[in-house]
Amino acid sequence: MKSKIIGLVAASLLWTSGAAVAQEHWTEGPVWECSAYQVNPGMFDTYINWIRAHSEPINAEAKKQGLIVDFKSFIKTRDNESDYDVLFCTLYSSFGKALDYNKGDDDKFDAISAAHWKTADDDKQTEMSAPRLEMRKYLGTTYHREVMLRPAK
Repeated sequence: MKSKIIGLVAASLLWTSGAAVAQEHWTEGPVWECSAYQVNPGMFDTYINWIRAHSEPINAEAKKQGLIVDFKSFIKTRDNESDYDVLFCTLYSSFGKALDYNKGDDDKFDAISAAHWKTADDDKQTEMSAPRLEMRKYLGTTYHREVMLRPAK
């Protein structure tokens, strides 16, 4: 039992000292949530038009209401068959804002979606947004902390 406690104390000291050293190099900033996709062959223009018509207006309203800080879209050529060619990123003020459930924020997002789709019915919204699923393959979502590097000494 004593060796477990000593091990836990040692591990926590290593972890906190690593965080303290990292803070010497930068100041923490906001958090990017980035979702990667492969657009199906021959569907790129159709997919981007769908995004422009539906996702972009919803994101713009979310930004206007302060639910997100910013949003960006990236495209690139694939390096291999498993690589993405479209990346959509949303900027949040913190990991908590990006990852933690907030009923008030969720209700605001629901209202934005209802206004965009002209219905509050979740099933109808899902049905209307379903065509995008046939145009691309979802590869995953990652979270990235933006940091502001401090000047070298």
